[in-house]
Amino acid sequence: MTTDPGGGRLLPQSLFAFSIFYGGMVCIAGVLGVKQVALGPLAVEAGIFAFLLLVVVSSAVAELHGRAAADRLVRLGFVPLVASALLIRLVLALPVDQGMYPPAIDAFPIVLGQSARMMIAGLIAYGTSQTLNVLIFSRLAGGSGRLLWLRAMVASAASQVVDTLLFISISFLGERAIGPLIAGQMLAKVVLSIVLVPPLIYGFVALGRRLDRGR
Repeated sequence: MTTDPGGGRLLPQSLFAFSIFYGGMVCIAGVLGVKQVALGPLAVEAGIFAFLLLVVVSSAVAELHGRAAADRLVRLGFVPLVASALLIRLVLALPVDQGMYPPAIDAFPIVLGQSARMMIAGLIAYGTSQTLNVLIFSRLAGGSGRLLWLRAMVASAASQVVDTLLFISISFLGERAIGPLIAGQMLAKVVLSIVLVPPLIYGFVALGRRLDRGR
């Protein structure tokens, strides 16, 4: 447990550490998402790696501290998400120092200048998919806590499908054909959930238990 100066108990060490990590991943996911990466035949936006860590951390918190704690973590994730979006808009609006490296002047707004529509899409997709992940993960436990890897994998895959549907539909419907984009992103994200989530969830739960034992 972390303690206040008066000796009172505040948070388990794992919840404290995971909350800080979660906030960082919320902010970086959108930045990484600017790049599309090729994983063999699959093409996926790079933000998926941070987003998978968000899924794993919220599931680990649900496993260690219960669904209510994980739901609070997801809701608090809106704070750094909104704050970073507002700061980006502020920085983009400020005048550029003409002594800045010229290629960076052009690249900065391209990398960080998401439209308001995409920002709203990101908020809706984040809140819905992360809440769904915690719900499915917790419901599948059925009070037994067994099959951790399977619960985490199923919850992650389902939440990734919903995240893709919401984000792409809200961002691009009416502007471009979204069917192939949705199908490709869904396939890539489900495959990554199957491959990466099982080992990651065991690692985070084991780390959390170790932190809470104080070792």
